[in-house]
Amino acid sequence: MAVPKRKTSRQRRDTRRATHAIEASRIGRCNHCGAPVRPHRVCGVCGQYRGRQIVEITE
Repeated sequence: MAVPKRKTSRQRRDTRRATHAIEASRIGRCNHCGAPVRPHRVCGVCGQYRGRQIVEITE
């Protein structure tokens, strides 16, 4: 079984963990209705994606 030869220093440990931060998700606006929408997804309000009607929304 693999066992570390030496204790990992605080600097090395913290340097490795520096890239683990959680980022806020990027939210854009729908070009058609202006509703907030996640990238590369169909708008949940109007059903459009990249200027085309993808999903028919029934109200």
